[in-house]
This record gives sequence, C-alpha cells and structure tokens, in this order.
Amino acid sequence: MTETTKLFYTPGVCSLAPHIALREAGATFELVRVDLRSKKTAGGDDFARLNPKSYVPALLLPDGTLLTETAVLLNYIADTWPEAKLAPPRGNLARVRFDEWLHFIATELHKGFAPFTLMPNVSEESKRWAAQRLADRVHLLAEALADRPFLHGEAFTLLDAYAYFALRTYRHLLRVDLPGALGSYLERLSERPAIRAALTAEGIA
Repeated sequence: MTETTKLFYTPGVCSLAPHIALREAGATFELVRVDLRSKKTAGGDDFARLNPKSYVPALLLPDGTLLTETAVLLNYIADTWPEAKLAPPRGNLARVRFDEWLHFIATELHKGFAPFTLMPNVSEESKRWAAQRLADRVHLLAEALADRPFLHGEAFTLLDAYAYFALRTYRHLLRVDLPGALGSYLERLSERPAIRAALTAEGIA
C-alpha cells in the first residue's frame, strides 16, 4: 500500500509523457527516479522486484496496483481525471479514433527509436532504413496536425503529451528539422506550464 500515486521515471525518456499528463490533470503524485542500468530507484530500492519488466514508466496506485506501458498510463490518467478533458469520453468512435493515433505514436514512432537507443551493433544500412521509416511516420503526424493548434483539434490532449516526447526525441536522435508545422508545434508545447514543470522536475534543459 502507498499513500499517494507514484510515477517511476527516468529523465527524458517515455515516462515524460505520463509525467506531463499527470501535471496537466492536476493530479497529486510523487516522482520516483529510476536508474535503468542498475535497476535501482533513487532511494536504493530494487525496481526490478517491483516491476519485472524493469523499465519505465510505471505507475503505483495508492491501493498497491502497478500499471505499466506508456499508452495505458496515459489512458488511465485521462479516465481518472476526466475533468481535465485529456481524451474524448469512452463509448464513441471519437475515442476509438483518438486511441488509434495514441497507438500510432506508441508503435510507429516511440518503438521506432530502438535502433538508435537500445539495439546493439546496428549497421549503418539498418539505421538509414529505420531513419527513413521514422521520417515517413513523422510526415503522417505533420499531415494530421495540419494547421490545428493540437493533434486532436483545439485543446491539449494525451496525444500532445506523447507527441511532445516522441518529436523531441526524434529531433534529438536524428538531428533533423521537423516537417510542416511540427517545429512550431513542438516549441509551443514547450511553453506550456505543465510541460515546463515536468522538464524542470526531471532536470532536463
């Protein structure tokens, strides 16, 4: 049992997305930093014992339930704090379409970073292939954004929290400019109070 919700995170990785979402929702939570090499928390606890997957993000609820997987945590946050309107209500096609884009970011962008971050001994040819595949996916996101302020329309949602992490990481890893309006979109997101607070809390410039 725990007195408050705890988000296990590592600075700058995908746990940044639920971190932003929690702040946008106005949730009360505790940050617990994890060293992914040693699998230890900042307090010296064995993270792998708590979470056998041994990666972040993980969300420990007050009743002791542990949730994992970025998209799952994001949906949990939206459904637990519906007043924040971080996703459309469940039970209609709008939410299905919303989840379609959420999983696109998770599977086609986020997981596409592996050749540049996790996979050992990746050939230059494979990296070029992976980079082109990512570029194609980023262009799809640019087309989806078009001239709207946010990915789902006029208001910030979970999609923007996840896209912020994904686009920031993509630009950093591949050292490329973002196509279409994505560059200005990313800069606008960077000025949101919740995002600035999350970056500050994680010690990210």
